[in-house]
Amino acid sequence: MTGHDATPSSRIDTSKPHPARMYDWWLGGKDNYPVDEEMGRQLLAIEPRIPIMARANRAFMHRATRWLAGQGVRQFLDIGTGIPTAPNLHQVAQQIAPDARIVYCDNDPIVLAHAEALLVSTPEGSTEYLQADVRDPETIIERAREALDFTRPIALSLIALLHFVPDEDGAYELVDRFMDALPSGSYLMLSHGTGQFTRENADEADDLYKKSGITLALRDRHEVERFFHKLDLVEPGVAVLDTWHPELGEPVEGQEDFQPMPGFGAVARKA
Repeated sequence: MTGHDATPSSRIDTSKPHPARMYDWWLGGKDNYPVDEEMGRQLLAIEPRIPIMARANRAFMHRATRWLAGQGVRQFLDIGTGIPTAPNLHQVAQQIAPDARIVYCDNDPIVLAHAEALLVSTPEGSTEYLQADVRDPETIIERAREALDFTRPIALSLIALLHFVPDEDGAYELVDRFMDALPSGSYLMLSHGTGQFTRENADEADDLYKKSGITLALRDRHEVERFFHKLDLVEPGVAVLDTWHPELGEPVEGQEDFQPMPGFGAVARKA
């Protein structure tokens, strides 16, 4: 496996919006295109606090990574990495555990174009990047074996990804296939958007995504809990993003005005 493996496609499609690039725009990044900004603004008209949600999602990932590294986890498989936004997962993990090994995976060629930012590891650890789709877990696992030791625990990171994978695409089965391939003592770290608290806004956003050819599968708490049915949830279980171990990070500016946050996060262990 190399850091620049462009298997699915190396062509960046700027004719339609892409979730990772809209996310980048909401976070104030520059790796997006007019089509992404246009839809990003349309979604802001529905819910102007989306940038707070985007930052809260990143903050959850930082806290969960710190928690996992504190538990002795030294290997991470991050699928749906998105456009690099410092601090990235490896920077958080290696600050606690310099020997941590991270494999990033995404199917968007724009992430590949900026993968250099994901490959700056500590001397003791390592980072790798592969381009593949979450719907092909066997290929991802096979290639991740080149960089990770599958006899030792691995944390699978699925941050803000599964709400773009509908039930008919086998979202729950995909998670099971990944976790079945990981050894005992491994973890699942997951965040997921929800329409449970803002149903009208969620339906409006869903319609807008569909018109742009993007499937949005916002799930309620019990539907998110189903992803962990084979695992042991870490306290406090499936929680609203900003309430999951807030002591492990700093609060996101404005989050107190966005309650409850329309997203869940959780970490669970494989026995």
